[in-house]
Amino acid sequence: MAKHKKERKAYSVALAGNPNVGKSTVFNCLTGMRQHTGNWAGKTVENAKGRYRFENAEYTLIDLPGTYSLFSRSFEEQCAEEQLSFKGCDAAVVVADGNCLERNLNLVFQIRGIIPNTVLAVNLMDEAKKNGIKIDFSALSEELGIPVVPMSAGRNKGLSELKRTVAAVCENPKTDMGELFLPANAEQPVKTLAKTLDGLAGVDKKNPYFAMRMLCDSGYADRFFKYKPDYNAQKIKDILKNLYDGSGEELCDSITSGIAAKAEKTAAACVHKSESGYKRRLEALDRVFTGRFSGPVTMLLFLLLILWITVYGANYPSQWLSGVLLGAEDKLAGLLTAAGASAWVTDMLVHGGYKVLAWVVSVMLPPMAIFFPLFTILEDFGYLPRVAFNLDYYLKKANTCGKQALTMCMGFGCNAVGVTGCRIIDSPRERIIAVLTNCFVPCNGRFPSLIAVITMFFLAGAGGFSQSLLSAAMLCGVILLGVIFTLGVSKFLSRTLLKGVPSSFTLELPPYRRPQFLKVIVRSVFDRTLFVLGRAASVAAPAGVVIWALANISLSDGTLLSYITRFMEPAGRALGMDGVILTAFILGFPANEIVIPVMITAYMQQTELCGYSSLFELRGLLEANGWDITTALCFTVFCLMHWPCSTTLLTVRKETKSLKWTLLAAVIPTACGAGMCAAINLVSKLFS
Repeated sequence: MAKHKKERKAYSVALAGNPNVGKSTVFNCLTGMRQHTGNWAGKTVENAKGRYRFENAEYTLIDLPGTYSLFSRSFEEQCAEEQLSFKGCDAAVVVADGNCLERNLNLVFQIRGIIPNTVLAVNLMDEAKKNGIKIDFSALSEELGIPVVPMSAGRNKGLSELKRTVAAVCENPKTDMGELFLPANAEQPVKTLAKTLDGLAGVDKKNPYFAMRMLCDSGYADRFFKYKPDYNAQKIKDILKNLYDGSGEELCDSITSGIAAKAEKTAAACVHKSESGYKRRLEALDRVFTGRFSGPVTMLLFLLLILWITVYGANYPSQWLSGVLLGAEDKLAGLLTAAGASAWVTDMLVHGGYKVLAWVVSVMLPPMAIFFPLFTILEDFGYLPRVAFNLDYYLKKANTCGKQALTMCMGFGCNAVGVTGCRIIDSPRERIIAVLTNCFVPCNGRFPSLIAVITMFFLAGAGGFSQSLLSAAMLCGVILLGVIFTLGVSKFLSRTLLKGVPSSFTLELPPYRRPQFLKVIVRSVFDRTLFVLGRAASVAAPAGVVIWALANISLSDGTLLSYITRFMEPAGRALGMDGVILTAFILGFPANEIVIPVMITAYMQQTELCGYSSLFELRGLLEANGWDITTALCFTVFCLMHWPCSTTLLTVRKETKSLKWTLLAAVIPTACGAGMCAAINLVSKLFS
């Protein structure tokens, strides 16, 4: 008789928790995936899924956005609540921070009220121990009525116990729902509405929770009917009008107050704290990094240090890569010729598409391979929330949200990533402001052009260490100019197109943590460097083909490229530059890295894109074509402030779903850059 293979069971498990509790680390450890983790709030803004197997079952783990509450007021809270309320799961794991358990218990009680099979994973116990915190886990489990697992996910401690506990909960599910913490005047309305829901489409153990949320938030009812089309929407809305005489906001505040009181009582009974020298040292660091005067100074020093390491460290690898990739140009052309390709096809693909691609890789890869790991180290260390804290005052003065500081930091690597990161801002008005101003922060694609022009025209005579340090200092000044314009434009938008009062938000300053350097390097290379490089390369090669065509298609008295540069000459001169520079910026729309190569090609009147062997030779070429200090200064300003690249604008269109905001995202920085360049040019002429 043939043996039947034992059927594998399948369960879905929701993974929830406050921001910055190591939830994504738990997800990665269990599933083996590489969900990006960071030591600050807002890293996860959508649900991610992964799978793992334990014994004879397969578990689908749903990583919910980090949230402090299920009472949805923000995008991430709504994502988490909808998954738990409507999409369903067999169990829920709530990851909490052992250093601040009381605050984390608020979410535990809320989820326990809707998912009976809940497990509490108290993470970061290694840090809690250093801080002098001891937790009575047996008493905590008894108080909550759910299993509790202590763990340190970053050190792979407690993961096996968590898997066993989740398996036990899934195989022996509970049916009793947790307490809803209703005030006396809301108990009867919730019971009445829950009974109505039972009668309309069958008994559901979550109906009391659904009833409570509808009374708290009228918008929740609309989401309820979206997922529950079998219910009579009109009948429920009619009942809601006369069922409860209080306001939904007051009811929500009353429930959260009850939960907070219960969390405080539970933590007092189960958590014991003592003084710790480790904690005092962390507090001393905070006094330096967030002090009124020392905070901004430290922030500037960190920026200067990162830029100097990037400028100094990327120089030789960039030269080596350029030599290797461009050295393969003739060999590649020979292979195509041997394969039977015509001369013009070979020129177009090799001297057009491949050459631009080689430049993009050689000028972008080394700086990104240095900048992104350094930036990620600051994330893991816990410094980025301190940056947001330091900038919060200035952003509030600009009538916008302090979280915009974090999206600005994302924009350093890629403005498209910064635009996507604006999802962490709750207010739609402030989110749009952050999206429209994100490109005032120079992305990695603009760094090479800025560094080259700064080094050639403003650091003459300097060399070696001093040159790289001065380049970093001037680049830091350019970035500060971008930050100033970010604040100014944000203020202008908040007073005109996007009027409103700045919203408040809870800014958590997480504990400092020792970065895991090997993981940082691997993660930043694969998750950031190669991702951004791949996106830039995908547009660089086609752009190279187009530029080659413009430089090779001739009319009566010149190529198409020369026609375009002559047409743009008056506008370029008015901005303190020339037609070639303006044309290079226009043709650099797909990728900012090709701006200087296009300029060289136009100045040398070549039929293929040209590079340069040294900055000294390039300066000679530029000066021979009319460049001076004014031209270099206007180029630097316009490089900082002009239309975003195509990828960023497509991302703005996707995030805002509006052609209006997409066009403004291009017009606003261009108007600022053009205005400042025109002013510099006018002043230069007055004093020349």
